Amino acid sequence: MEKTSGFRRLGALLLGLALALPAAATDVHEYRLDNGMKVLVLPDHRAPVAVSQVWYRVGSSSEASGITGISHVLEHMMFKGTERHPAGEFSRIIAANGGEENAFTGRDYTSYYQFLGSDRLAIAFELEADRMRHLTLPEKEFRKEVEVVKEERLMRTDDQPEALTFERFNAAAWFNSPYRFPVIGWMEDLNQLTVADLRQWYDRWYQPNNATLVVVGDVAPDAVFALAKRHFGAIPPGKVVPVKPRREPRQHGPRRIRIRAPAKVPYLIMGYHVPSLKTAGEDDWEPYALDVLANVLDGGDSARLSRELVRRQEVAAAAGAGYNLSAKYDTLFLLDANPAQGHDLAEVEAALLAQVERLREALVSPEELARVKAQVIADDVYQRDSIRRQAITIGILDTVGLDWRLMDEYVPRIKAVTAEQVRAVARKYLVDDNRTVAELVPLPVDDKQAKETP
Repeated sequence: MEKTSGFRRLGALLLGLALALPAAATDVHEYRLDNGMKVLVLPDHRAPVAVSQVWYRVGSSSEASGITGISHVLEHMMFKGTERHPAGEFSRIIAANGGEENAFTGRDYTSYYQFLGSDRLAIAFELEADRMRHLTLPEKEFRKEVEVVKEERLMRTDDQPEALTFERFNAAAWFNSPYRFPVIGWMEDLNQLTVADLRQWYDRWYQPNNATLVVVGDVAPDAVFALAKRHFGAIPPGKVVPVKPRREPRQHGPRRIRIRAPAKVPYLIMGYHVPSLKTAGEDDWEPYALDVLANVLDGGDSARLSRELVRRQEVAAAAGAGYNLSAKYDTLFLLDANPAQGHDLAEVEAALLAQVERLREALVSPEELARVKAQVIADDVYQRDSIRRQAITIGILDTVGLDWRLMDEYVPRIKAVTAEQVRAVARKYLVDDNRTVAELVPLPVDDKQAKETP
């Protein structure tokens, strides 16, 4: 479950305050190269290290039926070499310089990062600039890597019943939104993917004017910009044609699907269509109220789902809630649970809906609201202590089309949320006609025929 809310440790606040506080977003220096590439630099001089990240505005939400998973496959192929640096050379050079590197693909972005000594930044820039436009994309390597991705899909989704249920739940919850596609892609599309498809995707999206370079660490901003200009500045801009918006039509009634798969325990997930920061418009307080609402339900052991469903009623073995306020498009407010032994999916669903109804009817008490806010703020302080987390926050906000300065507004906006606003968003969005439910009904784990059931 993709979630920005969840278990919050109050001790994180004490840990964060015990250390030198990290820089604020107001300390970010923004530049733009002549080719359109944005450069965002946040100095943080607590240690002689830096993280360098290149963010591309492309992910699974850029895809269409027939090529799902292509963004993730291309991420894999970015490590398979250029004419200057053959396959494996990128990782070897970073490791030889004491650094770490990796990449990740999401719904709205693909990011490549290196964590290394701040005096080695030029090495990361040179390597990233080279593979931005000079991938060789050999057919043999492509075929091998597609098989790696297919195996990854089998292990992480097809053979993981809750992950499989979540994937099919998304496909049912969204009719038109690109969020209905799994990031890893449908197996049928991966089977048909060609290196020509990949080359076209690479040429379309991997352009300097579709990328942002984020650097956080022990650096001088003007020196970083000069270094970026030296390595990335000569790359000509490309013609980047954005995808047309695929807005989700209004839901006109509850939806429900049932997944039968080999599993040890049942599982239930439900979601409600809600706005993100990007889509909230004039009602820009709503995403913060939804974030607080998620933490009322699932903000640690003292939160309602854990306290009521797991410990007091003992109807659920585990229960959670989640909300991603930084999505590019409208997103889902999620609740999920596994029934406790002796209880079934219907009982745990009824218990979750009872908690939703309670939020719709009664105001959160001042004491509970204060505790929840303290936990949310503690988590934010704790994450800000990491230069990698700071870079990721800046990168996500910028890549989805939000102002990176919002990272400094998060805590004040959370503090400003009222109990009335929490109830208002619950009443507006957490309604029957806006709900999708997916049930995982376990089949015997050792039943070979069951495993082959579509």
